[in-house]
Order: sequence, then structure tokens, then C-alpha cells
Amino acid sequence: MKLSTTVLALQLSLSVFAQPHLKSDTTRSLSGVVVQAYQYNRPVSETPVALGIVTGNELNRFNNTSLVSTVNTIPGVRMEERSPGSYRFSVRGSSLRSPFGVRNVKFYWNGLPLTDGGGNTYLNLIDFDAVGRMEILKGPGASLYGANTSGVVLMNTPTAQQNRLQVSAVGGSFGLQRYQTNSVFGNDKHKFFFNYAHQQSDGYRQQSAMQKNAFNAEGKFSLHAKSFLSVSLFYTDLNYQTPGGLSLAQYSTDPQQASTINGSAVAQKAAVYNKTIYASSSLEHQWSAQWSTRIGVYGSYTDFTNPAIANYKREIDQNLGGRMTTQYELTHRQWKGKLNFGAEYQYVSLPISNYTNLGGTPGNLQTNDHLQSNSAITFAQLEVEFPENYFLTIGGSGNFLAYHFDRTVGMFPGQQQRNFDPVFSPRLAALKKITDSFSLFGSVSKGFSAPALAEVLPSSRIYNNNLSPEQGINYELGLRGNLLKALSFDVVAYDFELTQAIVDQKNIFGDYFINTGNTSQKGIETFLSWQKINPSARINYFKCWVSSTITQYKFVSYVYNNISYSGKQLTGSPSNTTALGADASVGGFYVNVTATYVSQIPLNNANSVYASDYFLAGARIGYKNEWMKKTPFEFFAGVDNVLDQKYSLGNDINAVNGLYFNAAAPRNFYLGIKIIPKLN
Repeated sequence: MKLSTTVLALQLSLSVFAQPHLKSDTTRSLSGVVVQAYQYNRPVSETPVALGIVTGNELNRFNNTSLVSTVNTIPGVRMEERSPGSYRFSVRGSSLRSPFGVRNVKFYWNGLPLTDGGGNTYLNLIDFDAVGRMEILKGPGASLYGANTSGVVLMNTPTAQQNRLQVSAVGGSFGLQRYQTNSVFGNDKHKFFFNYAHQQSDGYRQQSAMQKNAFNAEGKFSLHAKSFLSVSLFYTDLNYQTPGGLSLAQYSTDPQQASTINGSAVAQKAAVYNKTIYASSSLEHQWSAQWSTRIGVYGSYTDFTNPAIANYKREIDQNLGGRMTTQYELTHRQWKGKLNFGAEYQYVSLPISNYTNLGGTPGNLQTNDHLQSNSAITFAQLEVEFPENYFLTIGGSGNFLAYHFDRTVGMFPGQQQRNFDPVFSPRLAALKKITDSFSLFGSVSKGFSAPALAEVLPSSRIYNNNLSPEQGINYELGLRGNLLKALSFDVVAYDFELTQAIVDQKNIFGDYFINTGNTSQKGIETFLSWQKINPSARINYFKCWVSSTITQYKFVSYVYNNISYSGKQLTGSPSNTTALGADASVGGFYVNVTATYVSQIPLNNANSVYASDYFLAGARIGYKNEWMKKTPFEFFAGVDNVLDQKYSLGNDINAVNGLYFNAAAPRNFYLGIKIIPKLN
């Protein structure tokens, strides 16, 4: 087995705030950041996993309206925005399966699945100010989190020690408007978080306007000394227009135009309307000094309407599920450890109706389908800390999945059932803490990812009951630490070998998916940062960082329609991405500067068409202080794509008629204000 050397690093703690109560965040060393992933709850220096951590400090480097710019500073992770509100999220090349949306990366919201049992994630429903922290785990997480081969993202709402109220507003180019308010209040026995935001944009292109209203609520209750209850709720009403892909000639001539070749996006009023409510509740109980249990349940209801160029779709997503984890702490004279075990279950009911699109209204019924999914995982993980700072993790999960399909109207009516073979996904990881400043770790893990419901019943509307799950083995070796408390680094080498890879194809009827054979995904990912803090100096805080990703992703064996694509670069992934930034504060003033380079991207499996490389630069400046020493406030302004680069963010891969390109906005500006009164 071959193991390529790769550097992966993450930005862990960044602060541009000048207030004293926030300066402690900037001084946290790499070893002091606590990781929740894989139930470790340990400092990152004792955690054998490749990951990126995003906190409010990282999010506030940009325009406070989207996660895209922040996520793209994490090596190995790429987030795209095809038009305002339309996102793709990939980890280490997983965009191969994502013509749109989020697949093969599993998301959790406050400890419970946000990704449904059919493999779909409506990431665009989550409001920017409802996110307080993200942990992005790279590589297969199936040993504890079920079906995925690319990664897992753990998202949580913000936490605050003081009761407070926040009010903010942002305005910018292309009709960008955002108005938001949230509050945190309570005491040691109970704490509440509420957030409401309205956001809208006209978009850069024709037929790309967006409007979103989002409400979030969370409550945490101490029932008694050993029991804690948390409840979470969000409701989002989102609609955004979809301009469609452009040919190279259209993109070169007028990148603002909407698609017209296979039909007019404007005339058909192509758009997405999504109304979703998601609710969850979790109970934690400490049975004894050794035993504890966390059990949670959730449910969601989505009303989804999508008038597209070729059809008009209506679907109602109904999701139910739960997760239980029990932990037992082990002690011995020579070692100590933790045993975690539990189960997760998800159920999805998805009636889908497709109509002729008559200028944005439904016409004749074309197909009427009902999809159901039942998925379950059982998992166990043993973590042991040995003398001399050696750490060992052994874990694995059993994955069970069944799909049911029923068509009452349309071609090939009838019922079909698919019970996938159970899959065991193990993970072995070890770490040696060489000193307090250096850690060396390695892991071997197996990933399993079943085809999503949107892949077995894609936009071509032909149900594929023979699409197989993809499976792969990932090898990693990492080094992380810091030097002289100023320079921090995180280095990971990985080699991911995937079999039965699922690849998106297109024809005149829409998308369809096939198993291609094998892929090989190796890369070099690097993140280094240096920071200097001196409260008495004129520049009281300075930090610079660089993030670089170099990959070698290719098809190992892939023959389709008697054409061999073996040896070709993996579709949809750049081979080189580099981001760098600098942050400084002087008194109450601060500045954040960011630059990103992305190499050319192959847009079809034959590698005959590429999206051009591009270089982006932007900056945010602001001023923070307190009014009458009781009310913190902030003014900020910024510019994105300051060099006015022409580029496509969120390309359509393997597109019919060469409609590959979704033009991103040119130079654009934003201005914002934030006021945070303290509540007694």
C-alpha cells in the first residue's frame, strides 16, 4: 500500500477584536483547542484526526452573510456558490458526485443529523449568525457517523457566557441586504439563544435573486446535577432563482446572462422555494463517575418546489431520527481510556411529483413517485491513553440501509425495493505526543457511502435500483504543533483509494449516475500561521497565515461507452489551491486581508474542457469600541474580488451542450454595523 506525504493544516483561533474579554481567544495555543469529533473532547494536540475548526472569529473576517469565504480557508475543503443561496460543499474531491447541493459529506446540527437518511443536506437553510462553531473532519467518518467517504461536519449554535442582545445590518453590491438580531439570556440553570435574520440579494446574473428569512431557537436546561436537557428549533423560508449554466461563448460574451440554450431560465422562472422546520431534543445523564449517556431525537418537514427549465418539481421531505451514545471511562494503574458505543437511526419519506413547467406554473403531471429510506448504524469506539503520552483509538460501525420506490404515474410504474448489504467500517488511529508542542499521529479508516436518493432518482427521473455504494480506504499520517508559541502548524499525509466511485453524467433528460471503477486521491495540504500579541504596542495584534492544497486525484480504472478515462484527473477538483491572509488590530481598529489562488479545474471526465485558474483578493476593515462602557459596537466595510477577476464558482461538470459555467460576481463591496448591548 502506498502512502503519499501530505501537509494539512487548519486555522484554529483567530481574533481581530480589540476588547479585553476577547483577547484570550487569540492567545490560545494549538494544544489548548478542545476537539469534540469522534467523542474525543480532548485538546487537538491529543486528537488523531485531520480536521479544520471554524469559530466566530474566523467567520467574522468576511462579510457576515455567507460561510463560503471562511470555509475556503480550510485546506482540502471547497465550498462553492453557483448563485446566491445555491451551495456545494466538498471535502477532498467529493464534488465528483455533486452537480448541485451537498452529498457524501455528513452534517450534524447540535449533535444530531442535519443530513437526512437519503444523503441530502439543505445547508443553505442554516443562517450565518446561527453558526457558532464548525468542526470539519476530513476523510471517512463512517466508523462513528455512518455513510460517507469524504468527511463529516459538526455544527453548533453560538455560546456566550454573558447575557446579551445583538443587532446587525449589512448592505452591499447587487442589492445585498441583511438585517439580523439575536439574544442570549438565562442563568446557570437555563440558557436560551434566539436568532432571526432576513437576507436578500438581486444577484450578479439575470435570474439570480435570493430572499431568506430564518429563525433559530435553542434552550439548555440543568435538570439537576447529573442531567442536562437541550432543545433546538429552526424555521427557514428560502427562495432563490437559478440562472443555469453558460457555454464558453456565452460566458465570454456576457457572463451576467441566464441560460438560454436548452430553454430560457428567465421565461421558465427557474427557481427553488424551500420552507423547512427542524426540531430536536437531547438529554444527557451522568449515571456515575464512569457512566454517561446522551440520547437525542429530531424531526424535520420540508416543502420544496423547483420550477426548472425542463420541468416543475414538488416534493415534501419528512424526516425522523435519533442518536444515542453511551460512554464508560476506564481506569488502570498504567493507562486510562473511554469506551463509546451507541446507535443512530434515520427515516425519510419523500413524495415527488414532476410536472411540465409552463412559465413557472405546473402543467401536466409527468411522474408521481414516493421514495422511502430506512438507515441505521451501530458503532463502538475504544480510546486508550498509555504512559509516555501514547494514545490509541479503535472503532467501527455496522451500516444498514434500505430504499423503497413506488411510481404511480409515468414511465415504468411499479414498486422496487433495495436492501443494501450491511457494511462494517473500521477505524484505527494512534498518536504520540512527543512534547507539549509536537504530536505525531496516523490512522487507517474505511469509508462507505451509499448512493443518495437524489442519485438513484436523479433529474432524468429514471430510477436506478442497481447503483452500488462506493467504498474506500484512507491512510493518514500527521504532525502538528507550535514553535515558540508564535508559529503553529498542522501536517497530514493521506492516500484515499476508492472503489465503485459514483460519478455524475448528463444527457438531454438531465443527470444520471454510474459506478465508474476506482479512483486514487492523494494530496498535500498545508496550513501555517504566525501571530504576535502585545497589548502595549502600537500594533497590539498581528497574525499572518497561509493555506495550500496540492492534490493528485485521478481515475484509476474507468471505461464508459467503450471510452477509457483511466488516468484522467478527477472531474471538478483543482489540483492546487492556496489561500493566505494577514490580520492586525491597532486600538479599536482592525484589518483583515485575504488572497486566494485556484488552479484550473477539469469540467468533464475526458479532461478536454477546463475552467480557468483565478486569483481573488479582498479585505475587511473595521472599528470596535464600547459606548458608555456598556454597549459594544462595531462598524465594518469590505471589498471582495478587488482585482475584478472573471471566474466561475460552482461549475456544472459533464454538462450537456457545454453549459459548464456559472459566473461569479466581479468586484463588490459591503458595509455593516453591529451593536451588542449587555443584558443584566
